[in-house]
Amino acid sequence: MRRFVRRWPDLQGWFAEPLAIRVGNIPARKEYGLDAELSHMAKPFLLFLALHGFVQFDYRWLFACSPLFVPEAAREMGLDLGIDALQADARRLGFGTIGIDTTVRWSVSRIMLHTGCLHVSALDGENIRGLREAVAAFLASDDLVEFYPSASKKFEMFRKSWTLRVNQLELLLFHRGQLHAEPRKFMRSIKERQPVMPRMQEVVDRWLVARSATDRPLSLKRFELALYRFMVWLNNERPEIESFARVTRDDVLQYVVALSEQPSPRTGQPLGTLARRGHVSALSQFFRNTATWEWDDTPARPLLGIGDIPKIPLRVPRFIPADELARLMGAVAGLECLYQRTALLIARWTGARKGEIQRLSVDCLDSYPDGTARLRLPAGKTYRERMVPLHEEAENALRELIAQRDVAGERALTDELTGTPTRYVFMSHGRLLSCSYLFQVSLKQACQAAGIVDGNGRRTISPHRFRHTVGTQLAERGAKLHTIMSILGHRSASMSLVYAQISDREVLRDYKSVLEPGSIIAGPAAAQLRSGALPKASVDWLKCNFFKTELELGHCLRLPAEGPCECDMYLTCAKFLTTPAYVPRLRERWKLEMAPAEDAQAHGWPNEQARHRSIADRITRLLTDLGEPDGDPLCH
Repeated sequence: MRRFVRRWPDLQGWFAEPLAIRVGNIPARKEYGLDAELSHMAKPFLLFLALHGFVQFDYRWLFACSPLFVPEAAREMGLDLGIDALQADARRLGFGTIGIDTTVRWSVSRIMLHTGCLHVSALDGENIRGLREAVAAFLASDDLVEFYPSASKKFEMFRKSWTLRVNQLELLLFHRGQLHAEPRKFMRSIKERQPVMPRMQEVVDRWLVARSATDRPLSLKRFELALYRFMVWLNNERPEIESFARVTRDDVLQYVVALSEQPSPRTGQPLGTLARRGHVSALSQFFRNTATWEWDDTPARPLLGIGDIPKIPLRVPRFIPADELARLMGAVAGLECLYQRTALLIARWTGARKGEIQRLSVDCLDSYPDGTARLRLPAGKTYRERMVPLHEEAENALRELIAQRDVAGERALTDELTGTPTRYVFMSHGRLLSCSYLFQVSLKQACQAAGIVDGNGRRTISPHRFRHTVGTQLAERGAKLHTIMSILGHRSASMSLVYAQISDREVLRDYKSVLEPGSIIAGPAAAQLRSGALPKASVDWLKCNFFKTELELGHCLRLPAEGPCECDMYLTCAKFLTTPAYVPRLRERWKLEMAPAEDAQAHGWPNEQARHRSIADRITRLLTDLGEPDGDPLCH
C-alpha cells in the first residue's frame, strides 16, 4: 500500500494509466517495469478499497484482471457478500457446484467492484444489463486478445462462456425474486448477416411487431428468416430495388424458382419442399397483410396467392410397426434421464405434440372417476387445451418426475401462449428444457440401443411417428372419429379421417373376404365375382378401392366407368355385395324393419306392412347366402 500510494498519491492518476500498467500482467511488467509490478502487487489493497466502498473500477480492468479472488478477500475482512446463499439457491435449482461457483464468483465479483453494490440482494436488472453490454464491448475490442492471447483461436469459447455466466446470474436473480422481467436466452448470432436495404428492413420490423400480437415467437423467427433471405436475394439480384413498393410479382416468382435451385447456406443442398413452403407462405402473408393494411413502401396488392405455395403429396401416416415399437420402448425404459424417459412415454401413449408435452405444468395430472389417470395437455398448435387418458406406464414416470419438481421451488415462468405464470414439469436449472433434448437426443440414443437405424447409422423413428402410431392404433381398434379428434387435438374431422380410414390390415382382410377363391359372399354381384365375369381391370380397381365402396350393410361394386349411382335401393341393386363381417348390422337392420311392419299390421296398413316385410325377407335371404341358419336372424 505504501509503495502504491507513493507512486500514485492521487488514485485518479492510476486510473489514467494505460490498461496494461493497471493490470500488471507478465508482458506488461516486462514492458513497463516497476509501475506494472506495483499495480499487480497492489491488487489486495485495491480490493480492500472497493469492498469498503472507497472506489469503483471500470469493467475493462475487471475483465482484464483474472482471477480476482473477491470472495476470499471479503471473507478475510469479515464481510458477507451473500455469495454463499446465492450458490445454495443455484444448487437447489439443479446447478452443479463447480460450474455455478465459477459463474457466481466471476460475474458477481465484477458487478460489485464496478457498482459498489456489496451484497447480492442489492443486485437488479440494471446491473445485469450493464454487465452484458460491457462483456459485448470487451469481446469486440482488441483488449481481449492482448490480455487473453489464446482468444485469437478460441474466441467462441470466450464469447459463449462469458455470455453464459451473465445469463445464469440473471436466471438466479429472477428465481430469487430480484428481477421482475423473465430472462430470455441471450446468445449473439455467430454468423454475421449480409446488409439489406434499410427501407425494407424498417417495413419488415414493423410487420413483425404487428404479427407479434397473434403469432408465437417461433413463428415470428421463421417469418423474419424468410423475409431476410428474400431481401438478400433482392440485394444481390435486383440491387436497383430499394423499396418493397418496387417489387413485382415476376420478381417474387423468380425468387421462388431460385429457392428450389440455389443451395442452402447451411446444408449446401437445395431447400426441400416443406422449407420452401414455409418461405413462400411467409412472403405471401407479408404481402397480403401490408396490402390490406395499405402500408406505404409496399405493393398495393398481394403478389402471391395460395396457388403459388409449393405443393406436397399427402402421405399416409407413418406408424411405428409393432416389432420396432416393442424394441424401441424397451430401449426408452433404459434411458437414464427421467426427463427424457417421461417425455417419450407420454408421446407414446397420448400422441401429443412435442411442444404440448414440453409445456406440461406440474398440476397436469389427475384421474377419471374410475381411477384412470387423466392428463391435461396445454394449448398448443390449435390453441386449445384438452384432457386425454394416460397409460399407467407413462403415469408412473410422470408422477415420479412431478414429485422431484415439487422440491425445486423456482419461480413460475410466463407461458408463451396463455401468458399465465406456469410451473412446468420439464424444467431444469430454472429453465424450460428444449424439445431437442427431450425428444431428438433421447430418440437417437434409444434407436441406436434398439438397432432401429438406417445404413448410415441414423435413427429411423421421429418423435411425430408416435402421434401417427396412436392415431392408427385407435382407428384399427374401432375408436370413433370423435374420439380420435379428441385424443389427437384435431380441429376438423378431415384431419382425423386420415386415421379413420381402414388400415392396411383391414384392407387385406376385406380383400380376402371378397376376392379370394372360396370367399363367402352374398348379393346380386356375388355371381359375377364367382363366375369371373368381371374384367381384370375391374378386379384390379376393386382391389385398390374396395374400402371406399363400403355401405351400411355391405359394398357397392359399381365401377367408375358406370358413372355415379342414382338410387339408394342397394339391397336389390345388381352391384350390391356383402360379407360375413356385416352379419351383426344385417341382424340389427332386420329388427328395425320388422318393428314398423308389425306396427303397420296393427293399424291395418297392408302396403306399408308389405314394404317393410319385403326388406326383412331380403335380409333373411342375404343371411342365408352367408351361411346363417334359416329362421329368425335375431335367434343367432
